[in-house]
Amino acid sequence: MNDSMNRTRNDSGKERLVLVGNGMAGVNVIEHLLKLAPDRYSITIFGKEPHPNYNRILLSYVLAGSSSVADIVTHPTEWYADNGIELRRGESIVAIDPERKHITSDQGAVVPYDKLILATGSNPFMLPLPGADKEGVMAYRTIQDCEKMMEAARTYKKAVVIGGGLLGLEAARGFLNLGMQVDVVHIVDTIMERQLDRTASKLLQEALEAQGMNFLLGKQSEAIIGDSRVQGLRFKDGTVAEADLIVMAVGIRPNVELAKQAGLEVNPGIVVNDFLETSLADIYAVGECAMHRGTVYGLVAPLFEQGAVLAKRLAGVETKPYEGSVVYTKLKVSGVDVFSGGQFMETEGTKTIRVQDDFSGIYKKVVIQDNKIVGAVLFGDTSDGTRLMGMIRSGTSIEGMEKTSLLKESGAGSSSASVADLSDDTIICGCNGVSKGTICSAIRDQGLTSVEEVKNCTTASRSCGGCKPLVSELLACTLGDAFDKSASKETVCGCTNLSHDELVASIREKGLTHVREVMHVLDWKHSEGCSKCRPALNYYLAMLNPETYKDDRSSRFVNERMHANIQKDGTYSVVPRIYGGVTNPAQLKRIAEVAEKYNVPTVKLTGGQRIDLLGVRKEDLVPMWADLDMPSGYAYGKALRTVKTCVGADFCRFGTADSMGMGIRLEQRFERLNTPAKVKMAVSACPRNCAESGIKDLGIVAIDGGWELYAGGNGGVKVRAGDLLLTVKTEDEVVEYAEAYLQYYRESAKYGERTSEWVNRVGIESIRAHIQDDTNRESLCKRMDIALSVAKDPWKEAVESKSIQKDLYEVVETR
Repeated sequence: MNDSMNRTRNDSGKERLVLVGNGMAGVNVIEHLLKLAPDRYSITIFGKEPHPNYNRILLSYVLAGSSSVADIVTHPTEWYADNGIELRRGESIVAIDPERKHITSDQGAVVPYDKLILATGSNPFMLPLPGADKEGVMAYRTIQDCEKMMEAARTYKKAVVIGGGLLGLEAARGFLNLGMQVDVVHIVDTIMERQLDRTASKLLQEALEAQGMNFLLGKQSEAIIGDSRVQGLRFKDGTVAEADLIVMAVGIRPNVELAKQAGLEVNPGIVVNDFLETSLADIYAVGECAMHRGTVYGLVAPLFEQGAVLAKRLAGVETKPYEGSVVYTKLKVSGVDVFSGGQFMETEGTKTIRVQDDFSGIYKKVVIQDNKIVGAVLFGDTSDGTRLMGMIRSGTSIEGMEKTSLLKESGAGSSSASVADLSDDTIICGCNGVSKGTICSAIRDQGLTSVEEVKNCTTASRSCGGCKPLVSELLACTLGDAFDKSASKETVCGCTNLSHDELVASIREKGLTHVREVMHVLDWKHSEGCSKCRPALNYYLAMLNPETYKDDRSSRFVNERMHANIQKDGTYSVVPRIYGGVTNPAQLKRIAEVAEKYNVPTVKLTGGQRIDLLGVRKEDLVPMWADLDMPSGYAYGKALRTVKTCVGADFCRFGTADSMGMGIRLEQRFERLNTPAKVKMAVSACPRNCAESGIKDLGIVAIDGGWELYAGGNGGVKVRAGDLLLTVKTEDEVVEYAEAYLQYYRESAKYGERTSEWVNRVGIESIRAHIQDDTNRESLCKRMDIALSVAKDPWKEAVESKSIQKDLYEVVETR
C-alpha cells in the first residue's frame, strides 16, 4: 500500500512534502504554501491527536462549556481532501532517517520526503513532585485534557491549579464554570508576571477573586498527598490545600525527542536559522519546537510570522529572513481584557506614562526609552494595543508628540488614522496570525466589502472576534469613499446579506409566515439554509407571529428537538423543572424512582438548583418524561432556564422578603417563553445576594421597602456584573417590569445574543428609558401576554403528534 502511494507521488512529478505535527504553526505554513505554490508539492500531514487542526487558544472556551470541539476546529477534514492533502490522524512519527530521507510512524508506515517540516510543538512541564503519578493529576494542553477535566468535574468538587500564568487561569475559570471550587497556586506573589506588571497583576487578581477564584501565592509545592487518588497538595511551609483534582499549568518544553534521535542540533529547541532551516538539509522546524537566535516562542503571532517566511522559502518566493519577534499578548482572561507588549517593565533609562481609573477598572502604562515606545501594559481597555504595538515594532519616534496623547481615554473617538499608519506586517488578528497587509490585499484583490467577507477570506476575526473593529477600520481605510459602513454589518450567516435587524424588518414588512417562504422571497443563497439561519428564522417568525406561527421542529437544534442535552457519549441529560429550586418529598421520590427504573448512572444537583439525570439512553426519553410527569427545565433551550432563589425571609434572619415565592411566581410565568438566547434569573431576599442575582440575565434583590432589578449579568466565560435597571416597590411591579424587559429583549436582540451582550450594545440607559415609559411598557406587556397565552409544551405536542419518533431514530444535528 505504501509503495503504491509513494510511486503515485513520484509519477505526479511533485516534490514530496511531509509535515510532522497537525497543530496551528505547521498547518499555517501549509495554508500559505497552497496560496503561493499550489501545485508544487504532494503533501502529507501526520497528527498525533485524532482531531483535525484546531485552535488551541480556544480550548478554554471548550472547557468552560461555551464552545464545542467542532466550534474550535479551524480546518475540518474536508479542507485537507479539497486541497489534495493526505491527513494521517492519530499516527505519530517515531523515527527520521535523514540520509534515506524517509520517516517511520508508530503504525509501521515508512514515508519518503523531499522536504520535511517538524512542527512537533511542546509538551506540558509536569513538576516532579512526590505523588505526581496519582490518579487525578493532569496537564492542560489538548482536547483530551479538556475532556478528562470535564468528566472529573461531574464527580469531584475541589480543584487545584498549579500555575498562575495564562494557561492556569484559563483552567481555573473553566473549573468555576463547571461548578467546582478552585485554588490557584503560584510560586511568586503576582499572577501572569511574564505579561503584566504588579499593578495590572493585582487588578486582574481582584477581578478573578470576585469571580470565585482563590489564590495561594508565594507557595512552593512539596508533595501531592492521597492514596491511589489525589486528596491534596502539601506546601513546603507545611500547609495543605485539599484537592480532588490537580492540574499542572507551569509551563511547556519543546518536543524535540524525534529531532534529537535524528541528529539535529537541539538547544533546547530545534535550532533553526533565519529561514527556519535546521542543521540538516531539507528539514525545517517551526513553532514551539523551534529555537531561533536563542529564543523559543510560545505565543501565536511569532509562530505565524515564522510560518510566513518558511512558506515563501519552500515556494521559491523571495522573502526577508525571520529576525525574531517582538512578543505581545492581547487576550481576554476570564472576561477581563489584557494587553502587554515589548519591554513593559521599567529599567534604567526608561520613563513611563500611566493612566489608572479605579472607577472603570482601567489601567494603562507605556514605557518609553530614547523617545521611542518600547513596551506597554493595558488592563480593562485594550483598544490602544494594536496602535501601540505598531509603534513599538516600527520604532516610531515620539519626539514632539504630546506624551499624554499616547494613551486615549476609554472609548474616545475613532482610531482610523492610527490604523492606517500601521505597517503591513502588523498582526491584526492574533488568534489566526493575519496581518494588516494580508487583510488590505484581500480587500483590494477580492473586492471584499464587509467584516464577514474578510473573515471568510482571510480568517481574521474567525476565532474570538476581538479584532472585528480593527478589520472594519481597515475596510474604511482601504476602500476610502467607496466604503459603505452598512456593508460591514454582521449578517445572519453566509446564506444572506441581511443583518438580523434587516431580516426582522423584511419579515414584518412582507408579512412572511414560514421558514422556506423567507428563504425564497429574500433570495437566500442556499435553498436549505444552514444551522445558523434556520433556528434564527424559526425564532423570529414565532416572535413576530405568536398566534399564527407553527413551530418548525426541523429548524431547531437537536437538543431542543429531543428535549434533552446530548452528551459526548451519545446519551442524554434530562432536567425536569423545579420551580425556584423548591421541591418536596413526593417530587424527590418520583425522580428517584424514575432514575432507578431507567438505570440512570449519574444524578447531579446543578448550580441552578435542579436535578440532572445524566446518561439517559435515547430510547428511554419518551417513557422517562411520561413517568416523571414534570415539565422540562429547558436546560437545552433558548428560553428561561432557571430562577435561582435563596431561602428568604421565612427562614433567614437577614431576609427581608419572600424570595422563594417571588422566584416561583417568575418561573411559572415565563417557563415556556422562547428567547434569543438562554435566560437565567435569580431572586435574593437581601443585598447579601446569596442567589447570585448580580450575575444573571435578570436578577432581583429585595431591599428595605422594595426590590432592585439588575439586567445583563453573566457568570460564563465573559463574566459581567448586571447593571441596576430600576427599583420598584411591589411584587406585582417586579413581574410587570420583568415582562417588559424580557419582551423588549425578545424583540430587539439578535438571535443567539445573550442579555449581557444586548445590554452592552443597546445601553442600560436606553433600555431603562424604554420600559419606564408607560405607553411602551403597557404595549410590551400586552405582547408578552399574547406570546405566553399561546405557549405550549413542545415536548407533549411532539409526543402526541408522533413527530418525536422521527427525531428519536433519525437524529440529524443542526449544530
